[in-house]
Amino acid sequence: MLGRDGLTGLVVLAASLVLFALTLDLKDNPLVPLGPGFYPRIVLGLTAVLAAALVVFDLFARRHGRPAVRETAARNYRLVLAVFAVFGLYVAFLPYLGFRIATLAFVAGLQSTLEPPRGWKGWLVVAVTAIATTAVAYLVFERYLLVLLPRGRWTDF
Repeated sequence: MLGRDGLTGLVVLAASLVLFALTLDLKDNPLVPLGPGFYPRIVLGLTAVLAAALVVFDLFARRHGRPAVRETAARNYRLVLAVFAVFGLYVAFLPYLGFRIATLAFVAGLQSTLEPPRGWKGWLVVAVTAIATTAVAYLVFERYLLVLLPRGRWTDF
C-alpha cells in the first residue's frame, strides 16, 4: 500500500506523462531549430522521473517499516505557507523592482525562511547564493536564450 507521498508521486507522474504526450502533437517550425515542445518536454520528463522516484522511495520506506514522522508536520505546514508568502511577494514586486532585484531578494528571502542563517558566515552563504542564482538565471535567459526579462517600473533595471 502506498502512503501519501507515493500517491502524490503517482498523480504527478500520470499528469506529467499525459502532458508530455500532448507536447508530441505540437507542430515544429522548420525555421526554428528548437520546436515549441522542446523545453516543456524537458521539464515534464524531469518531473516524471522525480515523481517515479518519489513512488519508489515511498515503497522502499514502507517495505522497511519506517514510521511516518508526525512531530514536524505542524512546522512543515508553516514552512509551506511561508514559501507561498515569499513567492507571492516575489510575484507582486517583480513588475516594480525588475527581474534582477526581485529575484535576488526572492532567493535570499526564501533561503533565509527555509533555514535561517546563523552568524555572518550564514549570511555570506545567503548573499553568495542569491547573487550567483540571479546572475546565472539572468545570463541564461536574457543573454543565451534571448528571453526578455521584466524591467522594474521603479528601478528601470
